[in-house]
Order: sequence, then structure tokens, then C-alpha cells
Amino acid sequence: MKITEKDVEQLATVSRLELTAEDVSAYTKYLNTALDYMDKLKKLDTSKVEPAQQVLPVKNVFREDTVEASLEKELALANAPEVEEGSFKVPRIVL
Repeated sequence: MKITEKDVEQLATVSRLELTAEDVSAYTKYLNTALDYMDKLKKLDTSKVEPAQQVLPVKNVFREDTVEASLEKELALANAPEVEEGSFKVPRIVL
């Protein structure tokens, strides 16, 4: 399947992207290169390859839940843009 410049322009429109003619040409070439590579991969015989959920082994690392010394309050607030009553002051967000 080949991507045309018209396809790239449509995609840019629905994505609300403003592309120049050079961008459209470059993206068309890039996407077609990627699709050509995918076509090569489709031709490979993968019938003897087991499906993989993870490429790296997954291992949970847990530590004991212990009480430890934490950062002092004054040091934590030292670089805060605004502090109010010993806490970080942040803008109100109303949805």
C-alpha cells in the first residue's frame, strides 16, 4: 500500500497540522519507506517463532517498608516559587 501526498494532506488536516509542500513530500517519502519495510517483514516466516509478551524478563523488586528520615520541610520548600502556611502554594484549577 502506498501513501500519496493527498493522504498526507488529509491526515495533516484531521490532525490540525499546517504542513508546507516540502513537509508533505518528505512525510510521504518517509511513510512509504516505513510501509515498504513492513511489507518486507510480512514476507518473513514466523511460524516457528513463539509470541513474546515482553522482550526483557520481568522481575518485581520489593524492599521492606521501613520508616526512614525524610527531607526537612524548610529544605523542601527552599526553592518553591510560593509558600503558604508551610506548604507549596499552587494555582487553583477549576474544571
